[in-house]
Amino acid sequence: MRKITKAIAAMMAVSMTVLSVAGCGSSSAEATTAAEATTAAAEADTKAEASEAEAPAAEADKTYKVALCLSGAANDMGWCQVAYEGLKILEDKYGCEIAYTENLTPDDIEAAYADYAANGYDVIIGHGYEFGDPAIEVAEQYPDAKFIVTEGEVSADNVASYVTKCEEGGYIMGMLAASMSKTGKVGYVGPIQGASLVKIMNGFEDGAKEVNPDIEVQTAWTGSFTDTALGKEAAQAMIDNGADVIGHCANESGTGCINAAKEAGVFATGDSYDQNDLAPETVLSSSVYHISHVVEVAFQSVLDGTYAGGIYQLGMKEDAVSIAPYHGLEGQIPDEVKSLIDERVAEIKAGTFEVPCDTKVR
Repeated sequence: MRKITKAIAAMMAVSMTVLSVAGCGSSSAEATTAAEATTAAAEADTKAEASEAEAPAAEADKTYKVALCLSGAANDMGWCQVAYEGLKILEDKYGCEIAYTENLTPDDIEAAYADYAANGYDVIIGHGYEFGDPAIEVAEQYPDAKFIVTEGEVSADNVASYVTKCEEGGYIMGMLAASMSKTGKVGYVGPIQGASLVKIMNGFEDGAKEVNPDIEVQTAWTGSFTDTALGKEAAQAMIDNGADVIGHCANESGTGCINAAKEAGVFATGDSYDQNDLAPETVLSSSVYHISHVVEVAFQSVLDGTYAGGIYQLGMKEDAVSIAPYHGLEGQIPDEVKSLIDERVAEIKAGTFEVPCDTKVR
């Protein structure tokens, strides 16, 4: 992996800890019902059980207050928007009262959490690894609130992390990029280094090298989740250095990467969302993270009473990650490349191929 751009010092001054990804695991509990009493002697027990059963029913009628905290804009057609769509599902499908805060910096997160918890929100979702440590700090002060962190590596009695296996999508995008490259050089741009992002970049490189062991993968970190100009600058440097396919996991700043590829007439791959609409003649495909599904799965645990602190992982097998269609570019992608991609995706979903989850910066 070749690094050709420098991180933005002011942004990288933000203190954060890169943690290794925890092992896969999940927990579930099933409610059981008592057998119907058949004798007069059992009537008292039956009434007691019926009384206890009323509690979940009453809870089901409750209007839950759910808040979402985002590092960028809710309409970024990427990482933040997929979480916002999950929040809207909770409003539309479950009748939740919802609220959200956009463009939070690491320094703002604790205050946002505390504000929601103090105002009686039952469930508070932090979208991204950087929301993990602040959740632990605030959760201790508000034990009645339930915190959910996407891509987090933290847990407590009232903090649960839901990790999406984004490296699986990164791996497939790397295979696609290498298959479509004519120069033998591809580029990949990330925002701020963190375990959940490093694993995607490394997955991209691993996938590219499966197709072409000699391919040159150029990488850069912009130091920002939202600055599109920095994303464009990083991608342009790679294009100037011969890269003819640009990938990213750079959140909103990744839009700048796609714009640079579009202007240069080279291909790009999208991330988080089906980003073909941003540049239909440029974006080959996207690694799609079904965060809305993850959010719903996490909220269901609150509804059914199985919520518990822990770290849970969901990937292609669990329908949390998928690959977007090739859209109008399908005709430019050789059939053998499409078959290669389809076979690998099928193997990942079947569990016969495991994408390495490497969270170390290379």
